[in-house]
Amino acid sequence: MEFVTSAVAVHGYLVLFVLVFMEAVGFPVPAAPGLILAGAAAARGALSPAECVGTALFAIMLGDALMYALGRLTGWWLLGLLCRISLNPEACILQSADSFYRRGRVLLVVVKFIPGINTLAAPLSGSMSMPVWQFLGLDFAGANLYIGAWIAVGFIFSDVLQSMTRGYAAFEAALGWVVGAVILLWAANRIRIWTKAKRAGPVRMIQPEQLARVRSGAWIFDVRSHGYYEKGTMRIQGSRRVDPNSLTEEMASLPKDKAIVLYCTCVRESTSAHVARVMDKSGFDVWVLEGGFRAWKKAGLPVEEVPEDEVLPLPKFA
Repeated sequence: MEFVTSAVAVHGYLVLFVLVFMEAVGFPVPAAPGLILAGAAAARGALSPAECVGTALFAIMLGDALMYALGRLTGWWLLGLLCRISLNPEACILQSADSFYRRGRVLLVVVKFIPGINTLAAPLSGSMSMPVWQFLGLDFAGANLYIGAWIAVGFIFSDVLQSMTRGYAAFEAALGWVVGAVILLWAANRIRIWTKAKRAGPVRMIQPEQLARVRSGAWIFDVRSHGYYEKGTMRIQGSRRVDPNSLTEEMASLPKDKAIVLYCTCVRESTSAHVARVMDKSGFDVWVLEGGFRAWKKAGLPVEEVPEDEVLPLPKFA
């Protein structure tokens, strides 16, 4: 019996570790339900409160340290990837970065409670060159606050959750259901976005080879919401920048007497399609490059480095 109890405890902590670590590294899996269930299981003696806190804290700190390091090495590339797999891929990274830079050090302590920016905080800290020991100290304080709050909720309201936490077996099953529900939520959200785009109506598409033949008679605009923040960034040769986050102001200076072609690096050209629909309603002759910038490069068509005076350097804490 003692062996079984020990094995149950080991597996329980492993499940908790995986769930918390997945959220820390950017997967759309909320750790809060798992922490609440762990607190409830601890209140009933199935798990140790101290070991639950220690396991979750180790998972968060390990994940955040990894994301900080990757952010420091890759800059905006990692942030773009996180945006595409998040539950809210329409969220603007630039807005998150601006909010994080203005509140920065204080925000790190409470950021795990803020959906949308919680998984971006660690890589943003790395990308913005926050000193590593300062990041680890503030992140440690925030992780303790986050873990302690949710485990305390589960511990205090363990009687309410009794039906879900009758020993470890139910705890494991409940976590399985939570993970499964989150995966379904993520898939449903992707379907919602796809359906929303379909209902909005199709946009006119143009192939890279077609654009290459007629590009001298068209205006080509880069509408990536991020991509002009690091030296060495490439774009289609002769294209210009249009910031989709200030489109109303940008449209005032765009021509209506020539065809306009938009491109981005989003899945299914989502940013380009959104901008194209807005511009189409305003009377522009607008097209979307199918496959975006990646398709253009794959076709071996000409690209150029973004001029240094157009690069918007990422703000730095250091």
